[in-house]
Amino acid sequence: MNIKKVNMITVQDWDNLVQKTYNKPYRFQQQEECQSRGIVNISIPCKYTEDDEMNDEIPFEINGSEMGVKFEVWLNADPEQHKEDNDWSDFDISLFWSRNFYPDIYTVANDLFNKGLIEAGDYTINIDW
Repeated sequence: MNIKKVNMITVQDWDNLVQKTYNKPYRFQQQEECQSRGIVNISIPCKYTEDDEMNDEIPFEINGSEMGVKFEVWLNADPEQHKEDNDWSDFDISLFWSRNFYPDIYTVANDLFNKGLIEAGDYTINIDW
């Protein structure tokens, strides 16, 4: 029998780490058209990321069909600017950033690793609510 050690993280703890580190709205479960309950496996550091496939910009449309932005675009954006430009409420901003304006998880994981905030290893993000 082959047994593999995995580090389990709740989706809430993952979200809290990302939000605290970057001071931006972030909800992993809401990404990719809202993920169902289940698990997402990730090895950190990640050999391959999908950052190059992410958008340089997307329309400011809540629940729009275009989702995901490059990590640098996400890092350099200010949620308050979206609020001012679109006359959005705090809830609108959170929903847009959670469902449309988010970075590639593998790029985020590598950055957290490079910052020393998460150790190398195999992780399972448990999506449950």
